[in-house]
Amino acid sequence: MSHKSMHIDVHHVTRVEGHGNIHVDIENGSINKIEWQVPEAPRFFEAMVVGRHFSEVATIVSRICGICSISHTFSSLKATETALGVRLSEQAERLRRMLLCGEHLQSHILHIGYLAAPDLLNTGSVIPLVATHKEIVLLVIKLHRLANETCDIIGGRTTHPIRTTVGGWTMLPKPREIEVLKKRWEETIVDLRTLGSVLKSLVGGFPDFTRDTEYVCLREQDEYGIYDGEIKSSDVNKNIPLADYRRVTNEYVVAQSTAKWAKFNRESYMVGALSRFNNNYAQLSPAAKTIAADIGLAATCHNPYMNTVAQLIECFNVCERFAAHAAWLLDKGLKEEKVSVAPREGQGANAVEAPRGILFHDYTFDKNGICTSANCIIPTNQNHNSIQKDFEALVPRIIGQPQDKIALTMEMLVRAYDPCISCSTHMLKVNFK
Repeated sequence: MSHKSMHIDVHHVTRVEGHGNIHVDIENGSINKIEWQVPEAPRFFEAMVVGRHFSEVATIVSRICGICSISHTFSSLKATETALGVRLSEQAERLRRMLLCGEHLQSHILHIGYLAAPDLLNTGSVIPLVATHKEIVLLVIKLHRLANETCDIIGGRTTHPIRTTVGGWTMLPKPREIEVLKKRWEETIVDLRTLGSVLKSLVGGFPDFTRDTEYVCLREQDEYGIYDGEIKSSDVNKNIPLADYRRVTNEYVVAQSTAKWAKFNRESYMVGALSRFNNNYAQLSPAAKTIAADIGLAATCHNPYMNTVAQLIECFNVCERFAAHAAWLLDKGLKEEKVSVAPREGQGANAVEAPRGILFHDYTFDKNGICTSANCIIPTNQNHNSIQKDFEALVPRIIGQPQDKIALTMEMLVRAYDPCISCSTHMLKVNFK
C-alpha cells in the first residue's frame, strides 16, 4: 500500500440528477474514511398524497421525477388498482408497456450519450463532442427524439403522462400513429447497432473492477420484466410476491445521507439495468442477446461500471418489445374502453422497473377512496448502500494512483449507477436523543 496522504472531497458529483458528495480521507497510506454522502433535502411526497382521492395520487407522485415520471405513474396506478381490485384489459396493459418502453429508451439514451460518454471520451461534458464526434451526437439526439415523441403520442406529453388513469386510458393514440411509431422503432435497431459499435470500441475505458453482490429486480414469466411480475433476487431461488416488498428492501437511516438505504440478504444489493440483465438474461430479445455477445457482456457480470452497457442492451430489447405490442394492437384494432372505478377500503403495493431499477409504491385507502398512508421506495434508495460498498472495495485497489485519477474513477462509478438522487430523498423519521 502506498504510504501517502490525500483528501478527496467531491462536492456534488456532476452529470447525475440531484446532489451527492464523495469524501475520502487517507493518512500515511491508511484509509480513515470513505463516504458516499447524500445532502439532498427530503421532499415528503408520501405525506403529500395523504388525504387525496385515489384518482389524484398518480398525477402527484409522477412529479417525484422528471426523468422517470412514467415509471412513477405506472407503479402508483398499479398499487392503486391492487388496493381497489381493478383489472386492466390487455389493450390497456399493452399501451402501458409501450409507454414504459418509451421511457426506458428515453432515459438510457440520455445516460449513455450525455452523461457516460464524456467519461469514456475524456471530456467534461457532451458539448466538446459536438466538434469531435458530431455524427454520434446527432445519432444520440435522433434516438432521444424518437423516445420523446413516443411518450408525447401515447402518454399525451413527454413527461408526466396525462392519458393513463386508474383502470385504463382517457385517450387512445390513433392507429396511424401506432403504425408509424412501429416502423420507426423497428428501424431504430440499425441506429442502435451503430451506437453499439461505438460503445464496444470504448468499453475498455471502464475500470476493471468487480464486487460480488446481490442483484434484485422484477421477474416476469413470459418476457424480460419491466412492467409486471414478482421480485427476483440473485441470492434466492424462489421469487418473492410484490406484497412482501418490505421483506426485501429493509430501509434504514445512516448519518451521512438524507436518503434511506436498503439491504436484503447481504450488506447491500444492486438494482437497475445490470441487475435485470444478470437475472433475466434468458428472456432478452434476439437482437439484445446478439449485441451483448458482440460487446462481450455475459451474465452474471459483477462490474457495476458495465451497467451502462446493460442499458444499451436493454434499448435493443425495448425496441423489439415495442414493435411486438404495436403489432398486436394494430391486428386487434384499438377500441375505446369505458373506465369506471368505484372507491373501496383497501391496501395495495405494486412495482415496475424504472430505468434505474425496481420501484415500489404502496397505498392504503379508506371506504371513500381517500389515501390514508403511502410509501414509495425508489431505485436509487436501494443503490446508495451498494455505491458505498463499491467505494469501500474500490479505493484500496487504486490507492496508489494519483488523487485526481482516484476521484474520477469514483465519480465514474456513481455515474455508472445513473442515480436519481432527488427522487430518493423522501420523508425521514428521525429520533433525537
